[in-house]
Amino acid sequence: MYADIPMIKKMLLPAIIIVAGFLAGVIFEKLILRKIKKLSSKTNWESNEIFINALHGTTTILFLVASISLALESTELSPHILNLIHKVLLVLVIFFVTVVLSKISVGFVNVYSKKVDGAFTSTSIFTNITRILVFVIGILIIFQYLGISTVHILTVLGVGGLAVALALQDTLSNLFAGIQVLASGQLKPGHYLRLTSGEEGHITDITWRYTTIISLQNNTVIVPNSKLASAIVTDFSIPGEVISTSIEVGVSYDSDLEKVEKVTTEVAREVLKETGAGVPEFEPSVTYKKFGDSGINMDVNFRVKKFVDQYTVKHEFIKRLHKRYREEGIEIPFPVRTVYIKDKI
Repeated sequence: MYADIPMIKKMLLPAIIIVAGFLAGVIFEKLILRKIKKLSSKTNWESNEIFINALHGTTTILFLVASISLALESTELSPHILNLIHKVLLVLVIFFVTVVLSKISVGFVNVYSKKVDGAFTSTSIFTNITRILVFVIGILIIFQYLGISTVHILTVLGVGGLAVALALQDTLSNLFAGIQVLASGQLKPGHYLRLTSGEEGHITDITWRYTTIISLQNNTVIVPNSKLASAIVTDFSIPGEVISTSIEVGVSYDSDLEKVEKVTTEVAREVLKETGAGVPEFEPSVTYKKFGDSGINMDVNFRVKKFVDQYTVKHEFIKRLHKRYREEGIEIPFPVRTVYIKDKI
């Protein structure tokens, strides 16, 4: 039993170093990194938050790996085993550094896309491509460190890529179609669009395979990028979100059209100013367009702040106009059709 005491002492020091390294990582993550994050939140520099979020969850592991490497120096393992363990630890370090760099790269992509009003918009397709590129570089560095020829790997990937491209034609067409849609700068997350097939809603994301649209009924519509790129699309968010809309109203033939126009315009003007959905400085107009079967039909023209606001404006306008017409004695006629029967006798 006493013979085991020197062995226990030899194992005690490496264990203490490893535990100390782990605790140092936890303290750095929970206290120091959190304090730095709190201080950076008071500044307007978004890069601070990107670096802090990238380090979150990985600093403890890096401290642990460093402590294990240091603890190995106080052991009596053979040089071959030490060299093997050091290689494994270095590979782990390269991998976790790659993870940190991928988070930083994606963070800068998102920040840059928010500041630039162009094709480079914040979508999953760009963040995923950025993340994949960083990981590929990190894996190639690991292979190079382990003595594995990256030239042969790239050659195999090139030959295999041709076979994969043939097998995944639809997937690749969706990928390049998504990049093409974003590069055109026309369709972006947040835009409200309508397809010729009838689907419409707000774009929430453009991934490497499909575009996600949320309809006004809060349903998710999945559109393959290749279909979106070849479809005829009406984008209600460009060149601006403000749109013009109209609602048809009919009054009886006995109505005073000058009075009808005045009353209708007043109600429309109130709705635009008071609902918050209309453009208050826009002057609504009334356009008589035809003699209908039961009355004279006209269009009341509005301008709203965005596409979905037209429903709020129309809803409020119909309520107020119906009430005002009753007060003014203006009749909204029921559908009427007069039939003349010719007497042949």
